[in-house]
Amino acid sequence: MTLTREPYGDAVAAFFAALGRTVKLTVLAFLGFPRIVANTDGRRDFAQQAWLVGIGSLPVATVVALFTGMILGLQLGIAFKRLSQELMVAATLSYAMLREMGPFMTGIILASSVGSSMAAQLGTMKVNEEVAALEMMSVDPIRFLVTPRLWALIVMAPLLSFYTCVVAFVGGALVGYTQLNIPFLQFIAEVMAAAEIKDLYVGLFKALFFGVLICGISCSVGFATTQGAAGVGASTRRAVIFSFLAILIGGYFMTRFCYVF
Repeated sequence: MTLTREPYGDAVAAFFAALGRTVKLTVLAFLGFPRIVANTDGRRDFAQQAWLVGIGSLPVATVVALFTGMILGLQLGIAFKRLSQELMVAATLSYAMLREMGPFMTGIILASSVGSSMAAQLGTMKVNEEVAALEMMSVDPIRFLVTPRLWALIVMAPLLSFYTCVVAFVGGALVGYTQLNIPFLQFIAEVMAAAEIKDLYVGLFKALFFGVLICGISCSVGFATTQGAAGVGASTRRAVIFSFLAILIGGYFMTRFCYVF
């Protein structure tokens, strides 16, 4: 009996081929920035995508951030109260949100809402041959469709991450006031005292990097859609899963690079 490794080899080859397409698409979309600046239609498309990414995600981000801050504040409060170190809740919450949880939650929210929408829209255009029609009219689909989405995420993801952190601090302060007898303003002051400028920069850069990952993966998967409506559904699912995995893996290595080495 002869064992074959061809299926595994095909899977590895398909993975690296998809990775190459995603990187190429992302780079080309990034280089298409002059179209946004110089073209009225480009600026309008960018503004529309920025509105969808930023303002459209605010309700979900607000609820998630508020209750995440409250949950973390409550759990940390239970632990630190045993040590009579209730004020450490504010400092720990500051570290957790600015360094990791803020950009991570932002990435998950954007991947599940914005990224899935991008994959579905571009996948539908691909199976309906609208992308081919753009190419027939000598219109670059990447610069026309992907560039505004990429730059909208580059701009709005860090802003949304910062907003998420602020709302989480408010949630933690509410728990500190109601459960730990820490004055609201004192809790906020402790958060600000514990925060370092490096934590803010690293968190914002993480959010920006996650935005690039989400757009690149979602648009690449959308352009690779086949098999009609069923393929659009499958592409949407793959875009969300791959974005989640990229956020988790990328977030670990960025934290290790920024805080360990």
